Amino acid sequence: MNSLITNEHERIQAFYQRMERAMERLRVLMNEYRPVLNGERFLTDAELSERLKLSRRTLQEYRSNGKITYYQIGTKILYKESDIEKLLNDNRQEAYQ
Repeated sequence: MNSLITNEHERIQAFYQRMERAMERLRVLMNEYRPVLNGERFLTDAELSERLKLSRRTLQEYRSNGKITYYQIGTKILYKESDIEKLLNDNRQEAYQ
């Protein structure tokens, strides 16, 4: 027996949900995509501030005090992702047991 499949059909709804999840993953990947230079990725001041949950003023203070490595091209500030990872690892504090 033939039946008409509409948008309300369970299988169609499941398909739409899978497609929506895939589209959301693609949106996230597109927003986070950064071309690499010699295998290195660079973050802007605003991106690093958001990722570390620090104010941009705090990052400026870290730069002024020599606590954080950065690149300045004109007025643009960039941070090498590997430098930030190293900084975080070097300043990691072990939990007490």
